[in-house]
Amino acid sequence: MKKDLQRNWQVYVLFLPCFLFFLVLCYFPMVGVVMAFQDFKIAKGIFGSPWVGLQNFVELFSGADFGIALRNTVCIALLKVTVGFIAPVIFAVLLSLLRSHAYKRTVQTMSYMPNFVASVVACALLTQFVGKGGPLSVLFAKLTGGESVNWLANNKIPVFWLLFIFMGIWQGIGWGSITYVASISTINGDLYEAAAIDGATRLQRMFKITIPCIMPMIIMMFVMNVGLSFTVGYDQILLLYMPSTYNVSDTVYTYTYRLAFTAGAQDYGLSSASGLFQSVVAMILLVGSNTLSRKYASASLF
Repeated sequence: MKKDLQRNWQVYVLFLPCFLFFLVLCYFPMVGVVMAFQDFKIAKGIFGSPWVGLQNFVELFSGADFGIALRNTVCIALLKVTVGFIAPVIFAVLLSLLRSHAYKRTVQTMSYMPNFVASVVACALLTQFVGKGGPLSVLFAKLTGGESVNWLANNKIPVFWLLFIFMGIWQGIGWGSITYVASISTINGDLYEAAAIDGATRLQRMFKITIPCIMPMIIMMFVMNVGLSFTVGYDQILLLYMPSTYNVSDTVYTYTYRLAFTAGAQDYGLSSASGLFQSVVAMILLVGSNTLSRKYASASLF
């Protein structure tokens, strides 16, 4: 160990800021998990707050709207790991089919830009485009012969879910395709040349060479996305939803936020219980999806 430190000390120095970041912001706060079992008060702290056992979980799960929030969370998560996950893969494969390198770089650059747009700005743009009198609302009204309406105020399934997912695709499709574009660039060009000589079309080369070669990367990213799917973009939902659409837009995160922080006194114990519940579910999804991919696809994240 000592010899390794002496030989690679530069690498350890570079790793130190990353280690401190995760230690301070990710591992030290895990001590706060105990708050989920307490009637936590800031003045009393963790060691002085009374122990209430599972009372916070009972209050969370027995809430009148918890079932609706859980349903919305599951449905939005399913859309994210299907439609939202597949979109960057398809985009990366289509980019690989472009022959003009200049055009390809231009498309890639333009697709990356929305990722750097703040959530507040992205939500404001969506509100303007699909609001009453917005360009998309007016266009849809003309195509269907109806009236322009505010689609974000529509409380019917699955209008809000689709709007939210499509906004996420627009914002992240370019950035999400980077890993797949990099994987495709490492594929041996001789494979494509041999397939072309044998008469394979570009579509056949895509399905027989490109996709199989990047499948390990797709599986790894899929496992990671499944693990994070339950924690949907609650910050964007907070900016988009309204009381009239709670039945289709409220997720476990936003439900807990309203229950714990907008009802008067701040209930840190309840919010900690909700966070712990979602972390446990995310861990189960991550381990489960990784186990299934290792068993049936012979590839896994760990």
